[in-house]
Amino acid sequence: MHIGEERTAPVKITIIDYSDEHFEERIADSAGACLPYRDKPIVTWINVDGVHNTEVIEGVGRDFGLHPLLLEDILNTEQRPKLEDYGEYLFIVLKMLTHENGKVKSEQVSLVLGRNFVLSFQEDEGDVFDGIKKRIRNGKGRHRKMGADYLCYSLIDAVVDNYFVILEQLGEKIEDLEDELVANPRRETIENIHAMKRETLYLRKSVWPLREVIGALERGESPLIQQSTVIYLRDVYDHTIQVIDNIETYRDMLAGMLDIYLSSISNKMNEIMKVLTIIATIFIPLTFIAGVYGMNFKNIPELGWNWGYPFFWAITVCVALIMIFYFKKKKWL
Repeated sequence: MHIGEERTAPVKITIIDYSDEHFEERIADSAGACLPYRDKPIVTWINVDGVHNTEVIEGVGRDFGLHPLLLEDILNTEQRPKLEDYGEYLFIVLKMLTHENGKVKSEQVSLVLGRNFVLSFQEDEGDVFDGIKKRIRNGKGRHRKMGADYLCYSLIDAVVDNYFVILEQLGEKIEDLEDELVANPRRETIENIHAMKRETLYLRKSVWPLREVIGALERGESPLIQQSTVIYLRDVYDHTIQVIDNIETYRDMLAGMLDIYLSSISNKMNEIMKVLTIIATIFIPLTFIAGVYGMNFKNIPELGWNWGYPFFWAITVCVALIMIFYFKKKKWL
């Protein structure tokens, strides 16, 4: 049973059969077309785009003698990255990340590494493997001279390298968010921070288990992994550690940005309260003077004075100017 997002697109099976002197690429019309490539002495890469069709997955699994539990894991797109050794073949699950509509999207990729074949199962057509296909077609690089284990390494390396693209885009968003925090923090800003924190947590859950997977491959405990490929797996392991470190750094930055947001809001409120306090302080003596001359007593000396009203305004303006000058001298304004 397929577990994951419901899809209706047709399943596409691509078969690439190659060696140093031979290359063949074809689109299979059914799962049964893969059977003749099972025991060929040269490397065969069978890529299946679409795991929602259980009949196709079951047919490929039957042709290559895959365990039923392995087929269940392929159909369940909610698996965490892992490595399982079935003796004659290795089963690897990892997450391929893409950036769509401003959000990080995850797609499960399942790899089966045999003696002379690699099976890859993906949810959608179109991925980061196009560069590998192109190099195999053109005969460039080491692929045509190396075995199936090197092809499996290349697929994992392409997925990990794409993580850096996602992290670069995430880093740019964090920089823009920092500028917004300093210049004009708004309610939407705190919502964006929480959304990005959820993205980094999602990235961490997708990448962190991959370290264990590549570490197990690097140790070379399976005879399917040649010693010449181990050094390349070690390089992928280093890249995975670097990705994890960058994710942790971004998480710390976002946590610090919450403190910056609260500080910015507090500083903005303090500036507002400062202006209001200064205005209120200036009007305190003015209110006192106005209150004195607003009392209903007959014997107030200045009431009968012809210059009493101008004198009142002169005193009011002088008091206000003196207080403003004092505030500026104290650098409160």
